[in-house]
Amino acid sequence: MLLSRILNTKKIRLSAVFALFSAVFIFQSPLKAQNPDTAFSASAETDASIPAVEQPAHGEEKFDPAVAIMGHIADSHEWHLWGHTSLPLPIILYTDKGIETFSSSKFEHGTKAYQGKYYTYKLIDDKIAVVDVAGNVDKEAGKRVYDFSITKNIVSIWIAVVLLLLIFTSVASAYKKREGRAPKGLQSFIEPVILFVRDDIAIPNIGYKYARFMPFLLTIFFFIWINNLLGLIPIFPGGANVTGNIFITFLLAFIVLLVVNLNGNKYYWKHILKPDVPWWLYPIMIPVEIIGVISKPFALMIRLYANISAGHIIVLSLISLIFIFKTIAVAPVSVAFVLFMLVLELLVAFLQAFIFTILTALFIGSAVDEHPHQ
Repeated sequence: MLLSRILNTKKIRLSAVFALFSAVFIFQSPLKAQNPDTAFSASAETDASIPAVEQPAHGEEKFDPAVAIMGHIADSHEWHLWGHTSLPLPIILYTDKGIETFSSSKFEHGTKAYQGKYYTYKLIDDKIAVVDVAGNVDKEAGKRVYDFSITKNIVSIWIAVVLLLLIFTSVASAYKKREGRAPKGLQSFIEPVILFVRDDIAIPNIGYKYARFMPFLLTIFFFIWINNLLGLIPIFPGGANVTGNIFITFLLAFIVLLVVNLNGNKYYWKHILKPDVPWWLYPIMIPVEIIGVISKPFALMIRLYANISAGHIIVLSLISLIFIFKTIAVAPVSVAFVLFMLVLELLVAFLQAFIFTILTALFIGSAVDEHPHQ
């Protein structure tokens, strides 16, 4: 049975999952080390930046929905649990004087600076900046500091990878023990999904070479789907906006770009570099074809990022109405729409994983197609 062979190929299964996980971790960390001119470009006035909330005359904090929403969908150096309670995460900084590691709790939710071994650090807009003794941002010192911290998104990726390993290891073990018998338990839930990816995504778009790409397609599909679902859970270990992070979707699209083009056959490259048009159109057609190679995964990146981020923003905006109008009368309407949107987001979570995977299969199929383009 093909499905059993796919799941029992432990080396392929684990290598596919770990390859994606390792790439995400390696890519996410350096990108957290912001460009020196942007990450630490705040001036002394920026250090005393406008607070997240404004103080009305009577002393009550004014609710700012934009700050609240962006704070929830952005990456963070701590994982908010409830109230003023957060789970601190490790800070890892590479400086010109050495590596510094400490807990994000040292910043006390960004209200205080922390004196490290080499520099003094402070969280400004949830980015780590180097400050002097007066609390002003030190731009020159900041250029020599790179942030490789374990952020909320990275921890959420680890959780998703652990779930992937547990699910597929359990299902593969069940196939070994129950070979030739009807599936049961988790196996009976996962098998139709795997068959769906095989029969409705891989085979129609790739053809008879589909088996070679099944581990990759399954990893992409379940990685996106699980992270989409975790993002809908409002409490730990959910709530992270992994697939709504442009860096993560960029990495996924870049992996697709590599897989497609590294597996492209001579007909694929001939269509790009020597299209069937008069030679004098080559200066126009070749650049257009090359742009098409890049724009396809770029569309995958933007589509996933925009749809997931938009869903989070809409849900948080509806909840914010209660605090904006400051009346319980708005709560029933707001909560009703939030529940409706959350149910819709469950569909979107699956739909976006499906669209990303089927377009990936379509791109792979066009690259391995052995028939010359007419």
